[in-house]
Amino acid sequence: MSANGQDLIQGASGEWEVVIGLEVHAQVASASKLFSGADTSFGAPPNSQVSLVDAAMPGMLPVINRICVEQAVRTGLGLGAAINRVSIFDRKNYFYPDLPAGYQISQFKNPIVGEGEVEIELADGRTQTVGIERLHLEQDAGKSLHDQHPNLTYVDLNRAGVALMEIVSKPDMRSAEEAGAYLRKLRAILRYLGTCDGNMQEGSMRADVNVSVRRPGAELGTRTETKNLNSVRFVEQAIHYEARRQVDLIEGGGQVVQQTRLLDTERGITREMRSKEEAHDYRYFPDPDLLPLELEEEMIARIRSELPELPDAKRARYVAELGLSDYDAGVLVAEKETADFFETVAAGREAKTVANWVMGDFFGQLNRSGLDVADSPVSAAQLGGLLDLLDDGTISQRIAKQVFETMFQSGEDARTIVEREGLTQVSDSSEIEALIDTVIAENPDRVAEIRGGKDKLVGWFVGQVMKASQGKANPQLVNQLLRDKLLAG
Repeated sequence: MSANGQDLIQGASGEWEVVIGLEVHAQVASASKLFSGADTSFGAPPNSQVSLVDAAMPGMLPVINRICVEQAVRTGLGLGAAINRVSIFDRKNYFYPDLPAGYQISQFKNPIVGEGEVEIELADGRTQTVGIERLHLEQDAGKSLHDQHPNLTYVDLNRAGVALMEIVSKPDMRSAEEAGAYLRKLRAILRYLGTCDGNMQEGSMRADVNVSVRRPGAELGTRTETKNLNSVRFVEQAIHYEARRQVDLIEGGGQVVQQTRLLDTERGITREMRSKEEAHDYRYFPDPDLLPLELEEEMIARIRSELPELPDAKRARYVAELGLSDYDAGVLVAEKETADFFETVAAGREAKTVANWVMGDFFGQLNRSGLDVADSPVSAAQLGGLLDLLDDGTISQRIAKQVFETMFQSGEDARTIVEREGLTQVSDSSEIEALIDTVIAENPDRVAEIRGGKDKLVGWFVGQVMKASQGKANPQLVNQLLRDKLLAG
């Protein structure tokens, strides 16, 4: 790693710098497609959500979906990007079985959103700004299915015409870690905005990765593009392999060829798909069926006023107003569902205590169960109820952890469990004194050691009394009464 924090690849002839840019395709959160009224729900039977427009039947004309336009504007504003008042839809011509019209309606020279930026945080504490080159709207193609028949390829057009936002970064990233951080941050922003669900496994967000290598500070090298990566891990895997492949190729006397590649996820390698097309290969021209898209300033202002609090602003507020550490705040805002859960629990309660429970016991149970926050059997209201019982002294910390495990298994609220199992904390001093007297009587040697100056053994006695009470005794009262009896006796 160089002094400025960028990863360098060590080759046989010296150090190389990797240059990375990402083109992220994010499916617009919309009930219908970009130019038709067909449904966009995931998981429908093949070819059950295809309108005549999507199938490119003769005489069918596209009609722009206003919601998709507003979602693109909302995303652009969330990225701090310029919104272009006038944009143009173009035809991008190429031929493939799952593209019925023989062209894709996209945007080329005049996109709806211009330059913006995303700030990323890295594991070593560095922050970095990644530039956004553009965001444009386009329709998705269908899907070719190669595993349904031994000799035939089937085509499912359910995705044909679904609205995509293609978000193109500048080549500002220099390591797989930076690319992974950028993709995670971009996904979080889209989910906060509600413009894309970010579900990479379902294909509603996927990335094309452009990689080139050069000597540090030299001119940009020839890049390759690895297509359709649907996880952060695959993006990082493709970068690691492709950067090393290019360095070895150049140092072996070869030359990097501009091409499109695919990642073999089982072997962790990229392989050639086809030579990389240039813009002129697609023969872009303005779509004659669609007028230029002109946005009203009032609409842009309205959307700007409706923007939610985004991760960076929320993180800063947690630190400034709730007193959380920057690290804790960063963990809690990384996913919108987690931040919403935390804020519901924290309302009217001590934020640091809530953060510790959410990031500790709650996350731990979710991880062990393989669940997301949305699938948790313990609601935010239920966790808040547990913390209230802990705060008012009804239960001890130890009992609270025990009760939480039961809550997670049964879905019951804390008070029900505490009352049914008789777990209310014992704060009756006479009852606790009886337990203390028993423990003292059973351990005269340790009592003598304490009175001989070994004050730290008081903690051992606290543990014994808590054990004798099955964790129900009030630990503060136990500590106080023990010190009165042992140190003053």
